[in-house]
Amino acid sequence: MSSDGPRRGRLKVFLGYAAGVGKTYQMLSEARELKARGVDVVIGYFEPHGRKETIAQTEGLESVPLKRVEYRGSSFDEMDTEAVLRRHPKVAVVDEFPHTNVPGSERLKRWEDVHLLLDAGVDVLTTMNVQHLESLNDQIWQSTGVRVRETIPDWVLKQADEVVMVDLTPKALLNRLARGVVYPPERARAALENFFKESTLVALRELAMRQAAYSVESRLPGEDEPPPDAPASSEGATRDRLLLLVTPEPSSAALIRRGRRVADYLRAECFAVYVTKSSDFSNLPDDASKRLERHLNFARALQIETRVLEGRDAAETVVAFARMHRITQIFVARESSNALQSWFASAPAQRLVNLARDMQVTVVADRSIRHTTA
Repeated sequence: MSSDGPRRGRLKVFLGYAAGVGKTYQMLSEARELKARGVDVVIGYFEPHGRKETIAQTEGLESVPLKRVEYRGSSFDEMDTEAVLRRHPKVAVVDEFPHTNVPGSERLKRWEDVHLLLDAGVDVLTTMNVQHLESLNDQIWQSTGVRVRETIPDWVLKQADEVVMVDLTPKALLNRLARGVVYPPERARAALENFFKESTLVALRELAMRQAAYSVESRLPGEDEPPPDAPASSEGATRDRLLLLVTPEPSSAALIRRGRRVADYLRAECFAVYVTKSSDFSNLPDDASKRLERHLNFARALQIETRVLEGRDAAETVVAFARMHRITQIFVARESSNALQSWFASAPAQRLVNLARDMQVTVVADRSIRHTTA
Protein backbone atom coordinates (compact mmCIF):
# COMPACT_ATOMS: atom_id res chain seq x y z
CA MET A 1 0.00 0.00 0.00
CA SER A 2 1.60 3.26 -1.08
CA SER A 3 1.73 6.44 0.97
CA ASP A 4 1.21 9.95 -0.33
CA GLY A 5 3.96 11.35 1.91
CA PRO A 6 7.71 10.76 1.70
CA ARG A 7 9.14 7.54 3.04
CA ARG A 8 10.37 7.84 6.62
CA GLY A 9 14.12 8.19 6.95
CA ARG A 10 16.25 5.53 8.58
CA LEU A 11 17.88 6.20 11.95
CA LYS A 12 21.28 4.75 12.82
CA VAL A 13 22.62 5.28 16.34
CA PHE A 14 26.27 4.92 17.29
CA LEU A 15 26.10 3.90 20.95
CA GLY A 16 28.95 4.22 23.43
CA TYR A 17 29.47 4.08 27.17
CA ALA A 18 31.58 7.22 27.69
CA ALA A 19 32.98 10.24 25.90
CA GLY A 20 36.06 9.43 23.86
CA VAL A 21 35.29 5.85 22.80
CA GLY A 22 35.06 6.97 19.16
CA LYS A 23 31.32 7.27 18.41
CA THR A 24 31.56 10.56 16.50
CA TYR A 25 34.72 9.45 14.70
CA GLN A 26 33.05 6.27 13.46
CA MET A 27 29.87 8.15 12.50
CA LEU A 28 31.88 10.62 10.41
CA SER A 29 33.93 7.80 8.88
CA GLU A 30 30.71 6.20 7.68
CA ALA A 31 29.51 9.56 6.34
CA ARG A 32 32.74 9.89 4.32
CA GLU A 33 32.29 6.38 2.93
CA LEU A 34 28.73 7.19 1.90
CA LYS A 35 29.86 10.36 0.14
CA ALA A 36 32.60 8.43 -1.65
CA ARG A 37 29.83 6.17 -3.02
CA GLY A 38 27.94 9.19 -4.34
CA VAL A 39 25.40 9.56 -1.52
CA ASP A 40 24.29 13.12 -0.70
CA VAL A 41 25.51 13.65 2.89
CA VAL A 42 25.60 16.79 5.04
CA ILE A 43 26.58 17.53 8.63
CA GLY A 44 23.61 18.97 10.50
CA TYR A 45 25.44 19.22 13.81
CA PHE A 46 28.93 18.23 14.93
CA GLU A 47 30.50 18.71 18.38
CA PRO A 48 34.31 18.72 17.90
CA HIS A 49 35.39 18.85 21.58
CA GLY A 50 38.79 19.92 20.26
CA ARG A 51 39.63 16.37 19.09
CA LYS A 52 41.91 16.78 16.08
CA GLU A 53 41.49 13.27 14.68
CA THR A 54 37.72 13.57 14.78
CA ILE A 55 37.72 17.08 13.28
CA ALA A 56 39.85 15.76 10.41
CA GLN A 57 37.01 13.36 9.53
CA THR A 58 34.79 16.31 8.61
CA GLU A 59 37.06 17.40 5.75
CA GLY A 60 35.27 17.21 2.43
CA LEU A 61 31.83 16.94 4.04
CA GLU A 62 29.29 19.72 3.59
CA SER A 63 28.07 21.36 6.80
CA VAL A 64 24.77 23.20 7.15
CA PRO A 65 25.46 26.45 9.06
CA LEU A 66 24.33 26.40 12.67
CA LYS A 67 21.66 28.67 14.11
CA ARG A 68 22.61 31.15 16.83
CA VAL A 69 20.21 31.30 19.77
CA GLU A 70 20.37 34.08 22.36
CA TYR A 71 19.66 33.14 25.96
CA ARG A 72 20.22 35.25 29.07
CA GLY A 73 22.74 37.51 27.41
CA SER A 74 24.77 34.70 25.84
CA SER A 75 24.82 33.18 22.35
CA PHE A 76 24.63 29.44 21.68
CA ASP A 77 24.93 27.45 18.45
CA GLU A 78 22.23 24.88 17.74
CA MET A 79 21.39 22.77 14.71
CA ASP A 80 19.33 24.70 12.17
CA THR A 81 16.77 21.97 11.58
CA GLU A 82 14.73 24.03 9.13
CA ALA A 83 17.86 24.72 7.06
CA VAL A 84 18.66 20.99 6.95
CA LEU A 85 15.08 20.32 5.84
CA ARG A 86 15.40 22.91 3.05
CA ARG A 87 18.69 21.37 1.94
CA HIS A 88 17.04 17.91 2.17
CA PRO A 89 20.05 15.60 1.81
CA LYS A 90 19.81 11.83 1.59
CA VAL A 91 21.73 11.53 4.89
CA ALA A 92 22.24 14.02 7.74
CA VAL A 93 24.91 13.63 10.42
CA VAL A 94 23.59 14.84 13.80
CA ASP A 95 25.91 14.49 16.80
CA GLU A 96 24.74 14.16 20.44
CA PHE A 97 21.23 12.76 20.09
CA PRO A 98 20.09 13.36 23.75
CA HIS A 99 21.14 17.05 23.77
CA THR A 100 18.73 19.55 25.34
CA ASN A 101 18.29 22.59 23.10
CA VAL A 102 18.78 26.10 24.44
CA PRO A 103 15.52 27.63 25.79
CA GLY A 104 13.88 29.57 23.00
CA SER A 105 14.54 26.86 20.41
CA GLU A 106 11.59 25.48 18.44
CA ARG A 107 11.93 22.08 20.10
CA LEU A 108 13.09 21.00 23.54
CA LYS A 109 15.35 18.09 22.54
CA ARG A 110 17.63 17.32 19.64
CA TRP A 111 16.00 13.92 19.20
CA GLU A 112 12.79 15.82 18.39
CA ASP A 113 14.69 17.70 15.68
CA VAL A 114 15.95 14.37 14.36
CA HIS A 115 12.40 13.01 14.21
CA LEU A 116 11.43 15.97 12.06
CA LEU A 117 14.21 15.04 9.62
CA LEU A 118 13.17 11.38 9.64
CA ASP A 119 9.54 12.33 8.96
CA ALA A 120 10.73 14.29 5.92
CA GLY A 121 12.50 11.21 4.55
CA VAL A 122 16.06 12.14 5.56
CA ASP A 123 18.25 9.33 6.90
CA VAL A 124 20.11 10.28 10.09
CA LEU A 125 23.37 9.11 11.66
CA THR A 126 23.64 10.10 15.32
CA THR A 127 25.51 9.37 18.56
CA MET A 128 24.72 8.83 22.24
CA ASN A 129 26.07 7.21 25.40
CA VAL A 130 24.13 4.52 27.26
CA GLN A 131 23.93 6.58 30.47
CA HIS A 132 21.52 8.97 28.74
CA LEU A 133 18.85 6.27 28.43
CA GLU A 134 15.95 7.25 30.69
CA SER A 135 15.21 3.80 32.16
CA LEU A 136 18.83 3.48 33.32
CA ASN A 137 18.89 6.84 35.11
CA ASP A 138 18.58 5.43 38.63
CA GLN A 139 20.98 2.57 37.94
CA ILE A 140 23.59 5.02 36.62
CA TRP A 141 23.13 7.20 39.70
CA GLN A 142 23.54 4.26 42.04
CA SER A 143 26.71 3.00 40.34
CA THR A 144 28.40 6.35 39.64
CA GLY A 145 26.93 8.89 42.05
CA VAL A 146 26.17 11.17 39.10
CA ARG A 147 22.61 12.03 38.15
CA VAL A 148 22.45 12.37 34.36
CA ARG A 149 20.19 15.30 33.53
CA GLU A 150 19.96 14.91 29.74
CA THR A 151 18.01 11.73 29.07
CA ILE A 152 16.22 10.19 26.14
CA PRO A 153 13.06 8.02 26.39
CA ASP A 154 13.70 4.34 25.71
CA TRP A 155 11.07 4.25 22.97
CA VAL A 156 13.07 6.79 20.96
CA LEU A 157 16.12 4.52 20.84
CA LYS A 158 13.88 1.51 20.26
CA GLN A 159 12.62 3.13 17.05
CA ALA A 160 16.15 3.27 15.61
CA ASP A 161 16.59 1.09 12.54
CA GLU A 162 20.13 0.22 13.57
CA VAL A 163 22.15 0.54 16.79
CA VAL A 164 25.90 0.04 16.58
CA MET A 165 28.00 -0.16 19.72
CA VAL A 166 31.33 1.63 19.43
CA ASP A 167 33.64 -0.17 21.83
CA LEU A 168 36.97 0.58 23.46
CA THR A 169 38.37 -1.10 26.56
CA PRO A 170 38.29 1.02 29.74
CA LYS A 171 42.08 0.87 30.02
CA ALA A 172 42.50 2.12 26.47
CA LEU A 173 39.98 4.90 27.13
CA LEU A 174 41.81 5.98 30.31
CA ASN A 175 45.04 6.00 28.32
CA ARG A 176 43.42 8.32 25.76
CA LEU A 177 42.24 10.55 28.59
CA ALA A 178 45.75 10.69 30.08
CA ARG A 179 47.21 11.65 26.68
CA GLY A 180 44.80 14.56 26.37
CA VAL A 181 42.95 13.06 23.41
CA VAL A 182 39.51 13.16 25.06
CA TYR A 183 39.58 16.37 27.13
CA PRO A 184 42.06 19.14 27.97
CA PRO A 185 43.94 18.58 31.28
CA GLU A 186 41.58 20.56 33.54
CA ARG A 187 38.46 18.82 32.26
CA ALA A 188 40.22 15.45 32.26
CA ARG A 189 40.89 15.77 35.98
CA ALA A 190 37.22 16.50 36.64
CA ALA A 191 36.21 13.54 34.45
CA LEU A 192 38.35 11.19 36.55
CA GLU A 193 36.22 12.11 39.56
CA ASN A 194 32.97 11.20 37.78
CA PHE A 195 32.53 8.66 35.00
CA PHE A 196 36.19 8.01 34.27
CA LYS A 197 36.97 5.61 37.09
CA GLU A 198 37.92 2.19 35.73
CA SER A 199 35.29 0.34 37.80
CA THR A 200 32.61 2.76 36.60
CA LEU A 201 33.69 2.46 32.97
CA VAL A 202 33.57 -1.35 33.23
CA ALA A 203 29.99 -1.17 34.53
CA LEU A 204 28.92 1.34 31.88
CA ARG A 205 30.51 -0.73 29.13
CA GLU A 206 28.57 -3.79 30.27
CA LEU A 207 25.32 -1.79 30.20
CA ALA A 208 26.08 -0.57 26.68
CA MET A 209 26.81 -4.13 25.53
CA ARG A 210 23.53 -5.35 26.99
CA GLN A 211 21.61 -2.49 25.38
CA ALA A 212 23.20 -3.17 22.00
CA ALA A 213 22.41 -6.89 22.32
CA TYR A 214 18.81 -6.09 23.26
CA SER A 215 18.52 -3.77 20.24
CA VAL A 216 19.60 -6.63 17.98
CA GLU A 217 17.33 -9.22 19.63
CA SER A 218 14.28 -6.95 19.50
CA ARG A 219 14.66 -6.71 15.72
CA LEU A 220 14.81 -10.44 15.07
CA PRO A 221 11.95 -11.93 13.03
CA GLY A 222 8.91 -12.86 15.10
CA GLU A 223 9.68 -10.37 17.87
CA ASP A 224 5.98 -9.84 18.47
CA GLU A 225 5.31 -13.55 18.89
CA PRO A 226 5.13 -14.97 22.43
CA PRO A 227 7.87 -17.45 23.39
CA PRO A 228 7.15 -21.01 22.22
CA ASP A 229 7.08 -22.35 25.79
CA ALA A 230 4.54 -19.75 27.01
CA PRO A 231 1.58 -21.37 28.81
CA ALA A 232 -1.58 -21.57 26.75
CA SER A 233 -4.95 -20.17 27.74
CA SER A 234 -8.41 -20.06 26.23
CA GLU A 235 -7.39 -16.86 24.49
CA GLY A 236 -4.10 -18.18 23.20
CA ALA A 237 -0.61 -17.81 24.60
CA THR A 238 -0.22 -15.63 27.68
CA ARG A 239 1.59 -12.33 27.22
CA ASP A 240 3.13 -10.40 30.08
CA ARG A 241 1.29 -7.27 31.16
CA LEU A 242 2.70 -5.00 33.83
CA LEU A 243 0.96 -2.66 36.25
CA LEU A 244 2.96 0.04 38.03
CA LEU A 245 1.22 1.36 41.15
CA VAL A 246 2.07 5.06 41.22
CA THR A 247 1.80 7.31 44.27
CA PRO A 248 2.75 10.95 44.86
CA GLU A 249 5.93 9.76 46.61
CA PRO A 250 9.28 10.62 44.92
CA SER A 251 10.16 6.91 44.63
CA SER A 252 7.47 6.51 41.96
CA ALA A 253 9.86 7.98 39.37
CA ALA A 254 12.31 5.13 39.93
CA LEU A 255 9.42 2.65 39.88
CA ILE A 256 8.32 3.94 36.47
CA ARG A 257 11.86 3.67 35.06
CA ARG A 258 12.22 0.13 36.41
CA GLY A 259 8.84 -0.88 35.02
CA ARG A 260 9.61 0.54 31.58
CA ARG A 261 12.90 -1.36 31.51
CA VAL A 262 11.26 -4.66 32.48
CA ALA A 263 8.39 -4.12 30.04
CA ASP A 264 10.84 -3.54 27.19
CA TYR A 265 12.80 -6.65 28.13
CA LEU A 266 9.64 -8.77 28.22
CA ARG A 267 8.07 -6.92 25.28
CA ALA A 268 5.10 -6.45 27.55
CA GLU A 269 2.24 -3.98 27.76
CA CYS A 270 2.57 -1.58 30.67
CA PHE A 271 0.11 0.48 32.73
CA ALA A 272 0.83 3.15 35.34
CA VAL A 273 -2.10 3.29 37.76
CA TYR A 274 -3.01 5.68 40.56
CA VAL A 275 -5.91 4.99 42.93
CA THR A 276 -7.76 7.95 44.40
CA LYS A 277 -10.65 8.30 46.83
CA SER A 278 -11.61 11.57 45.17
CA SER A 279 -11.64 12.07 41.39
CA ASP A 280 -10.56 15.70 41.76
CA PHE A 281 -7.57 14.78 44.01
CA SER A 282 -9.04 17.03 46.70
CA ASN A 283 -7.73 14.63 49.33
CA LEU A 284 -4.13 15.45 48.30
CA PRO A 285 -2.11 18.48 49.40
CA ASP A 286 -1.06 20.77 46.53
CA ASP A 287 2.57 19.60 46.52
CA ALA A 288 1.54 15.93 46.45
CA SER A 289 -0.92 16.59 43.63
CA LYS A 290 1.81 18.29 41.59
CA ARG A 291 4.24 15.39 42.20
CA LEU A 292 1.60 12.90 41.14
CA GLU A 293 0.91 14.80 37.91
CA ARG A 294 4.65 14.87 37.17
CA HIS A 295 4.85 11.10 37.67
CA LEU A 296 1.88 10.46 35.37
CA ASN A 297 3.30 12.78 32.70
CA PHE A 298 6.67 11.06 33.04
CA ALA A 299 5.01 7.68 32.47
CA ARG A 300 3.20 9.02 29.41
CA ALA A 301 6.49 10.37 28.03
CA LEU A 302 7.87 6.82 28.30
CA GLN A 303 4.83 5.55 26.36
CA ILE A 304 3.24 3.89 29.37
CA GLU A 305 -0.56 3.96 29.41
CA THR A 306 -1.80 5.80 32.51
CA ARG A 307 -5.06 5.28 34.39
CA VAL A 308 -6.55 7.05 37.42
CA LEU A 309 -8.93 4.71 39.28
CA GLU A 310 -11.43 5.82 41.90
CA GLY A 311 -12.01 3.49 44.84
CA ARG A 312 -12.24 3.45 48.61
CA ASP A 313 -10.03 0.38 48.94
CA ALA A 314 -6.79 0.81 46.99
CA ALA A 315 -5.73 -2.86 47.07
CA GLU A 316 -9.12 -4.18 45.90
CA THR A 317 -9.36 -1.51 43.20
CA VAL A 318 -5.90 -2.33 41.86
CA VAL A 319 -6.47 -6.09 41.82
CA ALA A 320 -9.87 -5.75 40.14
CA PHE A 321 -8.35 -3.59 37.40
CA ALA A 322 -5.43 -6.02 37.08
CA ARG A 323 -7.71 -9.02 36.59
CA MET A 324 -9.87 -7.16 34.08
CA HIS A 325 -6.77 -6.32 32.01
CA ARG A 326 -5.06 -9.71 32.49
CA ILE A 327 -2.09 -8.19 34.33
CA THR A 328 0.67 -10.70 35.10
CA GLN A 329 2.98 -8.53 37.24
CA ILE A 330 2.33 -5.68 39.66
CA PHE A 331 5.15 -3.34 40.70
CA VAL A 332 4.82 -1.23 43.84
CA ALA A 333 7.45 1.01 45.40
CA ARG A 334 8.69 0.33 48.91
CA GLU A 335 7.76 3.42 50.89
CA SER A 336 8.34 4.42 54.47
CA SER A 337 5.92 2.74 56.88
CA ASN A 338 4.09 6.02 57.43
CA ALA A 339 3.67 6.60 53.70
CA LEU A 340 2.38 3.06 53.22
CA GLN A 341 -0.17 3.45 55.99
CA SER A 342 -1.25 6.77 54.53
CA TRP A 343 -1.53 5.42 51.00
CA PHE A 344 -3.16 2.07 51.63
CA ALA A 345 -4.98 3.07 54.80
CA SER A 346 -6.40 -0.20 56.18
CA ALA A 347 -5.00 -2.21 53.26
CA PRO A 348 -1.17 -2.30 53.51
CA ALA A 349 1.05 -3.68 50.76
CA GLN A 350 0.82 -7.18 52.22
CA ARG A 351 -2.93 -7.18 51.57
CA LEU A 352 -2.28 -6.35 47.94
CA VAL A 353 0.05 -9.36 47.78
CA ASN A 354 -2.59 -11.58 49.38
CA LEU A 355 -5.35 -10.42 47.02
CA ALA A 356 -3.21 -10.82 43.90
CA ARG A 357 -2.09 -14.41 44.50
CA ASP A 358 -2.52 -15.19 40.79
CA MET A 359 -0.06 -12.42 39.83
CA GLN A 360 3.55 -11.66 40.59
CA VAL A 361 3.85 -8.68 42.95
CA THR A 362 7.26 -7.00 43.08
CA VAL A 363 8.05 -4.48 45.80
CA VAL A 364 10.74 -2.27 44.29
CA ALA A 365 13.29 -1.02 46.80
CA ASP A 366 14.11 2.68 46.86
CA ARG A 367 17.87 2.57 46.44
CA SER A 368 18.39 6.29 46.76
CA ILE A 369 21.97 6.99 47.80
CA ARG A 370 23.51 10.15 49.08
CA HIS A 371 25.78 11.34 46.30
CA THR A 372 26.47 14.67 44.79
CA THR A 373 24.46 15.02 41.60
CA ALA A 374 25.54 16.72 38.41
